[in-house]
Amino acid sequence: MLAIQGLKCIYDTGSRSWAMELALEAEGENAVRRFDIDGPEDAEMLIRAFEESTTSGFDPHTGEIVFGYDFIDLDDEEDDEDEDEEAGEDDEEDEDDEDEDEDDASPESGKETKGTA
Repeated sequence: MLAIQGLKCIYDTGSRSWAMELALEAEGENAVRRFDIDGPEDAEMLIRAFEESTTSGFDPHTGEIVFGYDFIDLDDEEDDEDEDEEAGEDDEEDEDDEDEDEDDASPESGKETKGTA
């Protein structure tokens, strides 16, 4: 698999057809491969895929172009956020319980405490 360095869209006026050129890095040398495409829409799609990919390669034996992407697993992030929120809620409940205990013992709470004489 050869690393793709760049893509170029070409309109050949002689044959009146569209083509893509791949700039490849092959064993310390730069190489160019050209292949026909149906039109500018296909060229735009390939260029966009190349720009958005994290890795790209060309297999000269099969003629395959491979674009690789790194995706963030959003489910893991949502799970982490849920756990953080739950932990925060537990902390708040503990603080509320402590406040209520303090209020019950204070004379301002409206409850009278009877002492022994």
